[in-house]
Amino acid sequence: MQFRKVAAAAAVFALFGGAQAATYDYVGDTTGAPTYNRLLVGLSGLSSVGTAVAYQTFSFQVDTAGSYAFLSTATLKWDNFLFLYKDSFNPAAPMANAFKGNDDAPGLGIGSAGFSADLITGKEYVVVTTGFGNTNFGAYANSITGAGTVMPSAVPEPESYALMALGLGLVGFMARRRMGAQASA
Repeated sequence: MQFRKVAAAAAVFALFGGAQAATYDYVGDTTGAPTYNRLLVGLSGLSSVGTAVAYQTFSFQVDTAGSYAFLSTATLKWDNFLFLYKDSFNPAAPMANAFKGNDDAPGLGIGSAGFSADLITGKEYVVVTTGFGNTNFGAYANSITGAGTVMPSAVPEPESYALMALGLGLVGFMARRRMGAQASA
């Protein structure tokens, strides 16, 4: 009987007790991706080395305010760079909304970029994975670990916009054709 009470208490604690870190992992590849002039590590200006670096973005929100750790590991150890933006990211204005940035994660060196940041709920964040120099690109694995759950933002892919435009064009064509048929009848 005592064992059941202890087991039940342990189960309740596991479900509701103590803050548990959650990790969100995702992968990507900046090969052939769009380019921009990246920021300096201190976010104080634009790089003179990374003037046309390939990048990919990941937009998200968190459900719990607190500290979150970001880590990007480059496959085949290309020299990656990681940035965090609040609200939005505009490659034409890379200094706007910049929040954090890092080249070589402490203790991990080239091929790993990372930092910690305090995040709040109800705010959109954008992680930008890019290279140090213009010839630094490739596959990567990123993780975000923190007090709460990372919720990816639903951003349609360019192909989705193309299909939507095609569908709207088809609807317009059919409506015009139907109106033409009614006018000639």
